[in-house]
Amino acid sequence: MRLDKVLCDLGTAPRSEVKKLIRAGRVCVDGRPVTAPETKIDPASAAVTLDGEALVWKRFHYYMLNKPAGVLTATEDRRQKTVLDLLTPQLRRMGLFPVGRLDRDTRGLLLLTDDGDFAHRVISPKFAVEKRYDASVEGIPDEADAAAFEEGLVLGDGTQCRPARLEITGTERCRVIVTEGKYHQVKRMLASRGKPVVELKRLSIGALSLPDDLAEGAFRELDEEDLCRVFMVR
Repeated sequence: MRLDKVLCDLGTAPRSEVKKLIRAGRVCVDGRPVTAPETKIDPASAAVTLDGEALVWKRFHYYMLNKPAGVLTATEDRRQKTVLDLLTPQLRRMGLFPVGRLDRDTRGLLLLTDDGDFAHRVISPKFAVEKRYDASVEGIPDEADAAAFEEGLVLGDGTQCRPARLEITGTERCRVIVTEGKYHQVKRMLASRGKPVVELKRLSIGALSLPDDLAEGAFRELDEEDLCRVFMVR
């Protein structure tokens, strides 16, 4: 892989600046300065440094974000803040994108990656990855609602929802578990039962839960154990 491409993948600097860093002799490969941006290296085995600081290359990157309300699940928007605006400049340069969507006013666990295959496996109903939500609603959820969710709701526009679970957690509160992500699905499902959503928060994806100590707007990188949990059943 070209050295300048490796540095771009790492989000080291804006693309326009990477070649300047290399030509200035600030990048070393295996202890020796390299000044040609087109130099080919094996990023998995080469020791690359910038100004003496080691750069660790990874093929793909995976992060979790505790999304606040009022932020768009998008990579860019000219008028409103997006989830990528919550990241560091370096991470924003790495080509990360949201895995699925959370509505603007929905909070909670959102995954970010640059791995398209991983994102597809999380989102596709074919893989039946569970997404768990905590909902505050108008009205009192009951066993009839739970039974309707279990059977598979048909929404007002004819949209067929896969069987889902509704767990009653308190007065005007419930937990919803789905394995697909149609447009505004959880809100529309609850509204179809006369329980419009007041507040919605995603708690987990698979067996990966939002940590209690991850503040709203904060993020952290996922490790191998975290990634395995995404595809595990709770």
